[in-house]
Amino acid sequence: MQADTTRRGVLAGALAAGVGGLTLTSARELLDQFAPLSGDAWDAADRSLPDTVESPYGEASVRHDEFGVPTVAADDEAAAYFTVGYAQAFDRLFQLDLQRRVMRGQVSELVGESTVEDDEFHIAMDFAGAAEATWEHVSETPAGPLIEAYADGVNAVIEDEQLPLEFELLGAEPEPWTPVDSMLMEKQISWDLTGSFAELRQALLADRLGEETAAELYPERLDHDVPILRDAVEGERLDADERGDGETERENGSEAATHTGTEGDAANAVDRLRQSETASDTDSNTAAEHTAAVGPALLNWLSTFESPPGVGSNSWVVSGEHTESGTPIVAYDPHLTLMTPPLWYEQHVETADASVRGATFPGVPFVIAGTNDSGVWSFTNVGADVLDCYEYEFDEAGERYRYEDEWREFETEERELAVAGGKNRTITVRKTVHGPVLEREGQTVGVAWTGHTATRTTEAIYEFGRSDGLDDVLESTRKFDLPTQNLVYADAEGRTMYYATGKLPIREVDGEAVAGNRIFDGSAGEGEWDGFTPFGESSWDGFVPFEEKPHVIDPDILATANQRVTDDPTHYVGTGYATPYRGQRIYERLDERVGGGEPTDLDFHRTLQDDAYDERAAQLVPALVDAVRASETTGLANAREALESWDYRMDRDSRGALVFARWIEHYRRELFEPAFDDAGLDDSYYPNDWVVATLPADGEFFAERSRAETMIAALETTRDELDEEGWDAYGDWNSTRAIEHPFGVEAPFLDYETEPADGSRATVKNYRVDSAVGSSWRMVVEPGGGATAILPGGNSGDYFSEHYDDQFDRWRNGEQKAMDRTVDDGEADVSFVEDGS
Repeated sequence: MQADTTRRGVLAGALAAGVGGLTLTSARELLDQFAPLSGDAWDAADRSLPDTVESPYGEASVRHDEFGVPTVAADDEAAAYFTVGYAQAFDRLFQLDLQRRVMRGQVSELVGESTVEDDEFHIAMDFAGAAEATWEHVSETPAGPLIEAYADGVNAVIEDEQLPLEFELLGAEPEPWTPVDSMLMEKQISWDLTGSFAELRQALLADRLGEETAAELYPERLDHDVPILRDAVEGERLDADERGDGETERENGSEAATHTGTEGDAANAVDRLRQSETASDTDSNTAAEHTAAVGPALLNWLSTFESPPGVGSNSWVVSGEHTESGTPIVAYDPHLTLMTPPLWYEQHVETADASVRGATFPGVPFVIAGTNDSGVWSFTNVGADVLDCYEYEFDEAGERYRYEDEWREFETEERELAVAGGKNRTITVRKTVHGPVLEREGQTVGVAWTGHTATRTTEAIYEFGRSDGLDDVLESTRKFDLPTQNLVYADAEGRTMYYATGKLPIREVDGEAVAGNRIFDGSAGEGEWDGFTPFGESSWDGFVPFEEKPHVIDPDILATANQRVTDDPTHYVGTGYATPYRGQRIYERLDERVGGGEPTDLDFHRTLQDDAYDERAAQLVPALVDAVRASETTGLANAREALESWDYRMDRDSRGALVFARWIEHYRRELFEPAFDDAGLDDSYYPNDWVVATLPADGEFFAERSRAETMIAALETTRDELDEEGWDAYGDWNSTRAIEHPFGVEAPFLDYETEPADGSRATVKNYRVDSAVGSSWRMVVEPGGGATAILPGGNSGDYFSEHYDDQFDRWRNGEQKAMDRTVDDGEADVSFVEDGS
């Protein structure tokens, strides 16, 4: 941790050097918008909390623990959540504003031309419109007034307190926060976890590589035996006649939706692509034409905004039968974007009705993953398919689209995109009956996404914090509309639960249920979601009933790591599952401990979260070592010895981990680069690690060189790279350099220190230096008992705060801090008093 005096010194040096002192690269777009670096920047160095704050909602208090985590206490919930808004805004105001700008398509207003394409996408998708529809619903629920109070708390900071350093550097001020902005944060979280144009990519890959090759490299099902709901997981299931309010049965029954395969869908996608490309090349005098629904111009643009590849998380629960205390334990670490400040914010809220502590996203009033007096809850990504793509028949002028037996006008709206230092744009937002229309260079696709309607997830999260046992949580889970998540829960009464949350669409073509990984003919009404109203309130009639979604109540041991949910789902869920390496390792460790008859405790689960064993290495390294031994290639002895003596752990000081990490990337390139280059596809389209490790030795990718020869060629490249770069240990390459502040390029003093790190994308202790993804929050909780947690940085986003990075080294080293819910009776840091208005 840097002292405040050191931070002042860094800023002083930057100011003395002028703009040039902050510019380390030629990327000046953002820096050009910085205000003149004058004495104004010093104002942010003196930000401090006042002793008292006037509140229109009544009395409350804030106390911060030794890590800057606020405990908000109030008798009245509205007073408490006004105070939560104040605390979050004081610590993370710039993060709040930047997230909101991203989702509204307003970043270019600050930084100029460099973000115009990003803003165009977010405006075209109209996330703001979806947030407005959601607020119309949530405002009428018990959570509504609390979100309004939270917004008032945020605005009290904007109006009355010194703005953080980033605003001073930009010469900008935030607009007032609104309840719709908090709903927009729900949409951002959900998009980051479920936004996928996989069907477009599938069509392009099948067309460029051939359907047979695409099917081999991108299988619908990975051949492993560690789904979440494996055979060893036993427990109760809900009956179909136990539907709660608002849960309806399709008129034609649920039997029609049991299709889980996707046979013929790849061919369907390619046919759609070729037909549309042919149609778009036809004479423009024809009465109507299909547009090219997919192609590199459109897909490359859209891919920028999808869920980052491999984003996932770990969570597991063991029942009290296998713990030292006799109470269940839940362990959780979500693998999301790592950045400065962290994605998550820790808070504790104590009212007359509830005591809840855990992590939330700045902008969201309520604890998303955490614990109260009764239980603990956590979420990992399912990988479900909740976005569909449609192509349409347009009229000759492209102003109308055919829908069934008629021509329809697009729903359109003109919006201005402001660009700092440049020319403002006018963006025409177009929508069909299915949702937004996205366009690029003559290629057009319609989109339906479950987030484009009023959703009740915020209401569910609020209720989780007030829950009193499994039955309450189960009922609230019915309202968890999106994103699709693996909910893992345990309570102090010994109950445990797993449930796949979120709405799962049922698609039909010609009366038959089909999978969603295909491009649908929107003009023919294919694959529509019954009961879905874009930018309104949906009935959800044509979705998988709650009782029929994957779940189990009172499982003994259950682990989720984004792997396949179940081998034989009743309904199509999706194919966007992670490789099984993390899930396999977690289940192995849990089975070994429990099978040996030794109970688990909090320390065991924290140690498991820190596990850096890489199952990919166990698959591949023995064959690689054998290939080197059998080869006459010279100069590989050192690399072979490093691998032979290695324990397959991705530790920062390991030479073997370094060799393997760089080798697998070069091996992937050796395998796929020639064919993909010929097909006009870059490395972002390469298959996943499981496919790389299990390619058949007699397959087409070993036709010219054997598997052993390909492995050795990649190892030679690895040897040369390590010599050239001077890397000796894994941490020399696998460092925290990827964790950056949004201004990190232009103002690098805002980043955390660069340090060596453990873990890989395939290990339980998850860290991915190539994509800045990893364990964004860790917690281990015994409901009603002990609890620990850690953030990858600090709870404050204020550069001058002692809590800016005070958890960073603990996080990197696998340590955690206490996460108790006690309230200090000492003097409050800030007292909130009736404002008398």
